[in-house]
Amino acid sequence: MLSQPQVEQIVNDYQDQSALMTFGESKARVVVKIEGNIIDVAVTLGYPVKGYIAALQTGLLAELKQQAQSAEVTVVIDWKVTKHKVQQGIKGIASVKNIIAVASGKGGVGKSTTSVNLALALAADGAKVGILDADIYGPSQPRMLGTSQRPESIDGKRIEPIESYGLQCMSIGFLIDEEEPMIWRGPMVTQALEQMLNDTNWNGLDYLVIDLPPGTGDIQLTLSQKVPVSGAVIVTTPQDIALLDARKALKMFEKVNVSVMGVIENMSTHICSNCGHEEHIFGAGGGEKMAKQYGVDLLGELPLDIKIREDADGGHPTVVNDPDGSIGMAYRTIARRLAARLAKQGKDYTSAFPNIVIKND
Repeated sequence: MLSQPQVEQIVNDYQDQSALMTFGESKARVVVKIEGNIIDVAVTLGYPVKGYIAALQTGLLAELKQQAQSAEVTVVIDWKVTKHKVQQGIKGIASVKNIIAVASGKGGVGKSTTSVNLALALAADGAKVGILDADIYGPSQPRMLGTSQRPESIDGKRIEPIESYGLQCMSIGFLIDEEEPMIWRGPMVTQALEQMLNDTNWNGLDYLVIDLPPGTGDIQLTLSQKVPVSGAVIVTTPQDIALLDARKALKMFEKVNVSVMGVIENMSTHICSNCGHEEHIFGAGGGEKMAKQYGVDLLGELPLDIKIREDADGGHPTVVNDPDGSIGMAYRTIARRLAARLAKQGKDYTSAFPNIVIKND
């Protein structure tokens, strides 16, 4: 018969194959109760697993039964997303647990398409997710989310996010005509970002994905100095020129003490729709080399596929249009790896401290 510490070790060593991380590495909460010949195991993960929780339970149960021999074993797996640490001195947003910044450093690498599909993938696994389109000059999320609805304000002070495919969304593109150019200087752009973030009535989000504009300019500086970011993701192509700018984005987050969860290599390979020939149009292995160089994870690789473009342009991103297809599953796997790595981060305990009030009697 296994002891309680032995059962706990087996559970902590069990690997979530989708997230490429053991339960112990992701700082899961494990509760083991043993009474006679009965072993009850309860696991609470720090990232959403609605889409494959049954597979996790079945796998862990089989592992425990194999080692516990004649014992009667029950396994219950649940998940709960908590608020994680952000940059020191920056106050969190009450209605948003974690902000994930998606950056590229360079335009044209598919960052916005990746952002919306990651947000939808997190929602598909059960999380409450929002997306903020921070590209003031070139907002693309309204088109990708298939809506041009105007936001409303109930109290005249805060605006309600637009709902699309289960996401809470905000973009300057909801407030202007699609073809209207934003001819604004930097201070106006950063003010618009702060207003969209702080004056939107976000409703109990586990994750808010911020789709950043390319580069390392005013928006990125505002984000690092005033926005509580739990983690960042870098999107790149394997091309050397794209990797140069992606490295700058990664180094920027390092300098402002924002944890980089990993690198996503987009347009990794192209498979001809006619003959099936596979070709690395933009080179091969660039994202992996960059990840190794900076000691971060390669979260995944995405193909250069016409369907991704057609789905996004048509307002039906791939994760909702074909969630169980190979590309949809690639996005969902990357989102799971991202969420699991965020769960490793230290928790934010600032809200647990009481306010100290000094009164003169």
